Amino acid sequence: MTGRVYLVGAGPGDPDLLTLKAVKALKRADVILCDDLVDDEVLAHARPNARVVRVGKRGGRPSTSQQFIERLMVAEARHGRIVVRLKGGDPMIFGRGGEECDALRAAGIAFEVVNGITSGLAAATAIGAPLTHRDVCHGAILVTGTAHDWEALARTGMPLVIYMGVARCAEIAQALLAAGVSPATPAAAVANATRPQETCIVTRLDQLAAEVEGAGIASPAILLVGRTVPGLEVAKEVEQHVGG
Repeated sequence: MTGRVYLVGAGPGDPDLLTLKAVKALKRADVILCDDLVDDEVLAHARPNARVVRVGKRGGRPSTSQQFIERLMVAEARHGRIVVRLKGGDPMIFGRGGEECDALRAAGIAFEVVNGITSGLAAATAIGAPLTHRDVCHGAILVTGTAHDWEALARTGMPLVIYMGVARCAEIAQALLAAGVSPATPAAAVANATRPQETCIVTRLDQLAAEVEGAGIASPAILLVGRTVPGLEVAKEVEQHVGG
């Protein structure tokens, strides 16, 4: 009998943000293939006899290959097991969920995607920034720090939610400035959104890289650039809240 695979988003970090559907999938799982950024309290929902396999994937560090993860999902399901592929954030937003869906379809394995709150949304919420606002913008762009056509992105005028961009923060800010984005454009960086060690800075685009470096912000973190980012008065309130 062939098993089933659940691609489950664990959300941005706070275990209280896990969905009920994700909890139900974890309680059913025989095998859990777990990413690095998943809080141990999330795994507490699993059955005591479930096998947890750490398949963390982090930039610049030794990681389990995507091909191996896909082969393991297929092999475990073919042995009749319920498999949960547990990811930080949402599987379908920079989580390689699309590739895993393709692999499971090709192998004839039944699967279901269980969405989680993506870290970009959690980061924006942490500083009180809506990703859409009827008076300011009617959309937002989610993009990785490796995106190269910053000029085209700047022309849209939409807020940018930049994943995996901290290491390239200075390069990204310079590219946006060169594309004509105002130096005074509100910008922010949020590290470890929703976790106890959450750190937020809110500033101007032309000061973003210096402030990110000064605050010691490192991955996992999100950069936000655009008019929906709140002003510096709100930033002070955020800092007081995070610090206290």
